[in-house]
Amino acid sequence: MARPVVGITTYLTPARWGAWDLEAALVPASYVRAVVRAGGAPLLVPPGASVSETLDVVDGLIFSGGSDLDPELYGEEAHASVDGVVRERDDFELSLMRAALERDLPVLAICRGSQVLNVALGGGLEQHVPDRTGSEAHRETPGVFADHPVSVVDGTRLASIIGDRGDVKSHHHQGYGALGDGLVESARAPDGTVEALEDPSRRFTLGVLWHPEEGEDLALFEALVAEARDFANARAA
Repeated sequence: MARPVVGITTYLTPARWGAWDLEAALVPASYVRAVVRAGGAPLLVPPGASVSETLDVVDGLIFSGGSDLDPELYGEEAHASVDGVVRERDDFELSLMRAALERDLPVLAICRGSQVLNVALGGGLEQHVPDRTGSEAHRETPGVFADHPVSVVDGTRLASIIGDRGDVKSHHHQGYGALGDGLVESARAPDGTVEALEDPSRRFTLGVLWHPEEGEDLALFEALVAEARDFANARAA
């Protein structure tokens, strides 16, 4: 049986390799490896790709992490901490997310990706979590993932996949503001930060602020790939 195709959105960022120093569309290899280990066929989806043509060939999507969204997109002025905005990526991923949700395509949104999910559905963002918590627990050292526990809300899709609590790897300074239409909270950190959200009315629409691709547990990727396989079978029928 053919493996379901799982699209992974890419960064748009300066990068260096060999003698080259150029703008590149890239993604950490841990995303690709997690999809392969879970039984999927990864396909990178950079800003500028055709939204409709992409959705015609993928069976599921991962919205990857990355830099901050432009606060203008959720109606706010930028906090001093907002960094690395790439509006080309923001606009593309919001269009892709909304079109994917219209098709009820299986979606796993990770860190920044989950913020894209929330904004796409009319929600907002908390621009700098440490202003509320007084701590950098979610990103203690730039470039190093922080470990902290989360408690998962009973009865959610997330709970059915990973259980009621666990330690996660985080690297974010922003969180969710008001939740978008149809989204519900599915996990929370000890400092009160909402760490995951989902839409229970859809086939598989799940966002987490942490980075499951950096952990040892493939459960979220296996769940996405299983849903992508069912989506592919239904489309082919």
